[in-house]
Amino acid sequence: MFIFMTINPGMKFRYSIICLLLIISIDASGQKKIAQFRGPLRSGIYPDMNLLTEWPEGGPTVVTKIEGIGQGYSSAVVHKNIIYTSGLKDTMDVVSAFNMNGKLLWETAFGIAWRKTHPETRCTPTIEGNRIFISSGSGEVVCMNARSGKIIWKRNPTEEFRGKFSVWGPAESLLLTDNAVIYTVGGEDASVVALNKKNGKLIWKSPSTGVAKAYYSPIMIDRNGTKIILIELERELLGINPATGEILWTFNLRPEEESRLTWLNHANIPIYKNGEIFITRGYDMYALMLSLSEDGQKVSLKWKDKLLDTHIGGVVEVNGFIYGSNWISNTNGNWVCIEWDTGKVMYEQEWFSKGAILYADGHLYCMEEKNGNVALVSPDPSGFKVISTFRVTEGTGTYFSHPSIYNGNLLIRHGDVLMIYDIKMKKK
Repeated sequence: MFIFMTINPGMKFRYSIICLLLIISIDASGQKKIAQFRGPLRSGIYPDMNLLTEWPEGGPTVVTKIEGIGQGYSSAVVHKNIIYTSGLKDTMDVVSAFNMNGKLLWETAFGIAWRKTHPETRCTPTIEGNRIFISSGSGEVVCMNARSGKIIWKRNPTEEFRGKFSVWGPAESLLLTDNAVIYTVGGEDASVVALNKKNGKLIWKSPSTGVAKAYYSPIMIDRNGTKIILIELERELLGINPATGEILWTFNLRPEEESRLTWLNHANIPIYKNGEIFITRGYDMYALMLSLSEDGQKVSLKWKDKLLDTHIGGVVEVNGFIYGSNWISNTNGNWVCIEWDTGKVMYEQEWFSKGAILYADGHLYCMEEKNGNVALVSPDPSGFKVISTFRVTEGTGTYFSHPSIYNGNLLIRHGDVLMIYDIKMKKK
């Protein structure tokens, strides 16, 4: 947003200082700079510029390899040139901080890990200023000092409000508002809670809808000046007032024709654009495009599509088209593009298997989850056009972790190993 005003000579210095402070504290979207899951706006869109338009044979240069970060599927994030990861070590969830050369700065066990199937850590740290906010596999919400790793406060809303997990446990990366940490309880006493960022005290709790939490990380959207937190539970989408916790509306995500399906996925962050919300959930469940009323107080179905049923890799919207991979089985899927306005299928194309997708500087970044092949792809609705590829061979297990991008670096986590690739365009 641009503001035009007349400035007399005596105001110039003061005005320059104000502008500088605004630039430091606020990004181009008008939000405070926060390092978090799937980029600045949780949309899978990264703002880096001057990135390579094709990669060398064998892939970009590896600048750093960090081993022993703990087993996990969470992403690595970078804040103020410090890399933060979370991982499972023994029975504990651990946050580790490294410099860009891979030197360990500190490591803190912050909570008890998920104790059932797939105990690997899945919650990506959210970082604002000098504080880290993260949730553990047992439902604890923790605030840590980003410089030292010291725990500032901790509480367990899951126990307090009788929360219920889905079968694979929690995978929520915490959302921050101006003054609060938002945590999905899915409990008998509350569906969502807002905790004070400074001390963890309860600000509000939303009424319980009786539905368990999903594997989803919430987002906050703006509809004509009305801010709304979107929360997905196992069977419904909630629109919540971020100031009070009031549930503005609910939308049933499990219509009768899907009631026969066993699995309840809900692992992908919705995409929001111009009053419309796109949701995709895997397992042959319909992808949904929802429309918000002008005042944000009502929601309705615009269209639904069964092809782009993304499992866990996320989707991105680029120039009016939605890109991602679909679910054919838990180990297989194709790459798909559909039109935002209508849901019209533009293409479905094979490329190894399904996986995670990001967008930066005019290109899609795709990583399939079976064998770790990574591709630089043109965002072209006429087909899945691969420009360059390489394969990540370090680490163990399935390639479920979403890559991230920071300052010309591509960060890819595989198990307990983090690889950092230089994807900057070289100066001539």
